[in-house]
Amino acid sequence: MPPSLGPVRLVGVDGHAGSGKTTFAELLAGELGGAPVLHLDDIATHEEFFAWTGRLLEQVVTPLGRGETAHYTPYDWTARAFGPVRALPAAPVVLLEGVGAGRRALRPHLARLLWMELPREEAWSRGRRRDGEAQDAFWGEWVSAERRHFLEDPSRPFADLLVRQCSEGYEVLSGPAVTSSSGRKMTHGDGPSAVC
Repeated sequence: MPPSLGPVRLVGVDGHAGSGKTTFAELLAGELGGAPVLHLDDIATHEEFFAWTGRLLEQVVTPLGRGETAHYTPYDWTARAFGPVRALPAAPVVLLEGVGAGRRALRPHLARLLWMELPREEAWSRGRRRDGEAQDAFWGEWVSAERRHFLEDPSRPFADLLVRQCSEGYEVLSGPAVTSSSGRKMTHGDGPSAVC
């Protein structure tokens, strides 16, 4: 695929919280020879679950578009403060992973948008189990904010590919943005093809 942001092919991996975006993006990065991954959890904050677009455009999208290494300040969710600056190289492929990766303001910069195909209630249950009871209050706030976000700025209708986690590997199908209904399967590891 041609570059979408200067020399970079920016690939968004979006889906509900708890849908497996981080795990899939890390596996995909490995398959792509170590492509850099920017986690939107490093951009969002307690005060700005989704109001981070300007900071992302300024710190990441603009420099990558010029073919330069981006420098961003990741948010520390425990300290509730921004940490030291991190570099993100203008590699041939950069993965942008997190809820909102396919938002309206970012879509013009994406080479592809992937959507983790897991119903929101199931994804949220997985996320709550992962984070434990200590994060119950956070999850209460998050669920409301995520509902509002996707109501106002949905990503799934614009996805090029839908990704479903299977018992082994992933099934990757054409998304709503693609007119073709034919899908293809991708697997990870040496096991048999993915079966969902």
